[in-house]
Amino acid sequence: MVQIGEMLAPAKRTIKAPPRARVAPRPALPLNQILKGDCIEEMRRLPTASVDMIFADPPYNLQLGGDLYRPEGSRVDAVDNDWDKFDTFAAYDRFTREWMTEARRILKPDGSLWVIGSYHNIFRCGATLQDLGFWILNDIVWRKANPMPNFRGTRFTNAHETLIWASRDEKSKYTFNYRAMKTLNDELQMRSDWVLPICGGQERLKRGGTKAHPTQKPEALLYRILLACTNPGDVVLDPFFGTGTTGAVAKRLGRDWIGCERDPIYCEVAEERIAAALPLDESGLKTMQSPKSQPRVAFGTLVETGYVPVGTKVCDKARKHFATIRADGSLLSGEHSGSIHKVGALLQNAPSCNGWTWWHLETDDGLKPLDSLRQTYLLATEP
Repeated sequence: MVQIGEMLAPAKRTIKAPPRARVAPRPALPLNQILKGDCIEEMRRLPTASVDMIFADPPYNLQLGGDLYRPEGSRVDAVDNDWDKFDTFAAYDRFTREWMTEARRILKPDGSLWVIGSYHNIFRCGATLQDLGFWILNDIVWRKANPMPNFRGTRFTNAHETLIWASRDEKSKYTFNYRAMKTLNDELQMRSDWVLPICGGQERLKRGGTKAHPTQKPEALLYRILLACTNPGDVVLDPFFGTGTTGAVAKRLGRDWIGCERDPIYCEVAEERIAAALPLDESGLKTMQSPKSQPRVAFGTLVETGYVPVGTKVCDKARKHFATIRADGSLLSGEHSGSIHKVGALLQNAPSCNGWTWWHLETDDGLKPLDSLRQTYLLATEP
């Protein structure tokens, strides 16, 4: 018998939650592998927004007019491979647009791209980059310390190549390790003209006594680029892998890499080369941090932890001004007292002073800035 309460109670309904949309698993990146095939087709298989940086050394489309000979009669080993030849500028432009379109798709939002070329192709590449939405950050002139001379004497010696560095778009928060570049350049801002030798000597890879690749890039060039624009663990793609300079340097610097190459001989040479490359140890990979990213350390911390004993004398680099360190981390110099920054500014009659670099300690190796002690402290206390 149904009770009245049961009649008045609303019927219970079981509400099923809507089925969850099935998210397709993200394809795994083929890290530290050479994708053997056409670069455009291989890039199309890579997931969107998956790589941190791309270094591209595309065909230059050199438009050579016949063989070139040295004055004594020997033939110049120039680039005459089929992969560098295009029937028309329009065909080259279509090719450039296709690979750059895929490059932009697979770059992460804050990723960047480097493309290198000569006067034959770099201006066309630059225009296409801008048309596709890339944002040009710099053009770098690689001045070759030992360029090939102009044997015919009809033009200036072609002594440089141009690199374009571009972020994925105007709002990308791209990586630039400014401090590492300044340290690499003897504490001077790194300029946009780089003087580096062309690839030669033991670094030049050969097969059967001849160059394994006619346009092998020097490792020093890739070292600077990867150190500037990537961090350990980042993924670097090279769609024109050749004999693997990008992969070898990436391995040394603790970066992951992906290469695209369709020539089986180049692939074989690259695999042997990268297998032999030795990565830097962990301590060698620690580059100078940007001052903004360094943990803040008060000078008083160095005093209270015993890194700088109370009563220690410090001076400027010219040994013109001297001061004594007090128990609270302040300095006393004549009638002036205060922080390392304040006293340094007062003694110079300047509005400000970076006391970390202005004040120095006398050591067995000569004068050292206080900042060297700060760096020692940071290394000793890092997690």
